[in-house]
Amino acid sequence: MHIVWEIFLIFQAYFICTSAQLISPKIHDGWWAYKDAVQGSFVPVPSFWGLVNSAWNLCAMGKRQSPVNVETSHMIFDPFLTPLRLNTGGRSKMGGTMYNTGRHVSLRPDKAHLVNISGGPLGYSHRLEEIRLHFGSEEGQGSEHLLNGQSFPAEVQLIHYNQELYANYSEAAKSPNGVAIVSIFIKISESPNVFLNRMLNRDTITRITYKHDAFLLMGLNIADLYPDTTRFITYEGSMTIPPCFETATWILMNKPVYVTQMQMHSLRLLSQNEPYKIFLSMSDNTRPAQPLLQRCIRTNINFSKQGRDCPNNRALRPQYRVNQWLLK
Repeated sequence: MHIVWEIFLIFQAYFICTSAQLISPKIHDGWWAYKDAVQGSFVPVPSFWGLVNSAWNLCAMGKRQSPVNVETSHMIFDPFLTPLRLNTGGRSKMGGTMYNTGRHVSLRPDKAHLVNISGGPLGYSHRLEEIRLHFGSEEGQGSEHLLNGQSFPAEVQLIHYNQELYANYSEAAKSPNGVAIVSIFIKISESPNVFLNRMLNRDTITRITYKHDAFLLMGLNIADLYPDTTRFITYEGSMTIPPCFETATWILMNKPVYVTQMQMHSLRLLSQNEPYKIFLSMSDNTRPAQPLLQRCIRTNINFSKQGRDCPNNRALRPQYRVNQWLLK
């Protein structure tokens, strides 16, 4: 009996010790993943992000998490939402470095070429920090946000920080009104978006096949990335990677942009790992949709029945239907 009790105490001590190590805030910030790795070592996937590091507890306990499933029947028309304004300081062309981070295709603009957005739901000017791509391993998945439960093959996110209140992105990301993210759904077509075509053509995308690869791009026009619409959907949410700070204003454009089937295939051939490690496709780099709870989803898309409050718990039937460019 004493032997059994001693074994129990040993296992209990081991469990407590292991648990303490898992939730230690000193865990490296990069220790997370979107999907299970095949090497056998544990790396936390989205359902564990908020449990393994106390500094990431918003990922599990937050009330304004992103991404979300946008139900168009719950949207509120806000007549005070003006169109977004894009300011490139009089310079139409910009340069940037494209990276394989192991989780995303990331384009970070040259600091000499400043790109700002304002208007819409934003009370301040926000500076472009990064352009990030999320994409799936097959056509029916890949976007982080859903529209009426529907996923898209990919989603491009333009991440900006509030340059009027904060000195840099790191400070803004953990501060109120700190971040604005413009999200654009991506669909497949033989007529690709001009900006994405520069990023994803074969000569460019093959330069960042492996983690930590980087390639300099010049002569980009950020206006070419935006779809031809002034309509959008907006809500208050969070970053979609740890630590999941709830400081982001999301702006989802009401029209997609396009890439070719070959370009999507090229994205799926990008590796999460360095060249000397086993190949793991970067695809399916998405966080699952999070509960909307009591948040409002506002839009500048006009429909006749304007709700007076936030009707997330009662379905409306507005005359507006989501832009058919997204659904067809």
